[in-house]
Amino acid sequence: MILYCATTNPGKLREFKRTIHPPIELLVRPGLESIPPSLETGTTFEENARQKAVYYSAGLGDLLFAEDSGLEVDSLNGAPGVYSARFAGPNSTDSDNNRLLLERLKGSSNRAARYVCCAALARNGQTIAVFRGEVAGRILEEERGAGGFGYDPMFFYEPFGCTFAEVPLDRKLEVSHRTAALRAMLSYLENTSAR
Repeated sequence: MILYCATTNPGKLREFKRTIHPPIELLVRPGLESIPPSLETGTTFEENARQKAVYYSAGLGDLLFAEDSGLEVDSLNGAPGVYSARFAGPNSTDSDNNRLLLERLKGSSNRAARYVCCAALARNGQTIAVFRGEVAGRILEEERGAGGFGYDPMFFYEPFGCTFAEVPLDRKLEVSHRTAALRAMLSYLENTSAR
């Protein structure tokens, strides 16, 4: 079975490929680089995931999934949320976003946070199902570790006793929000006629 994904993010694609195995063959949607990016006008991860899945699956007879994910920080009322990738502005880097997050949390004693992922499965411009995964942690006052991407160097996961950037990718994927959403999707595909 072929399953297409709609991402140009190398970090996400690496995680997808470590989670999705045969008999499912994971491929990037054909021509994705030449398709204008989908608008992300939703106010929730689920809305954006649905929007992207519908957009990128149009005219595609095979199944495709798109996801939207990011970080929610309790003391920031859930921010950066759906703006996680562009928290510091439209063309911001991971460093820019991390710097702004630290600035916004300066002096805050409540640093509880969670990574959230919603993956939407679609075919021919129609959503079939949406899957959600999340993992709780807290934001440190400084970055630690060289692995991962995004907010990983500041996302401290208590059971590991370190940040997501300080563990090998395979260990992170055991508990990650993205893995949880994808596993739910894979379970759905194994137990349904959507294929």
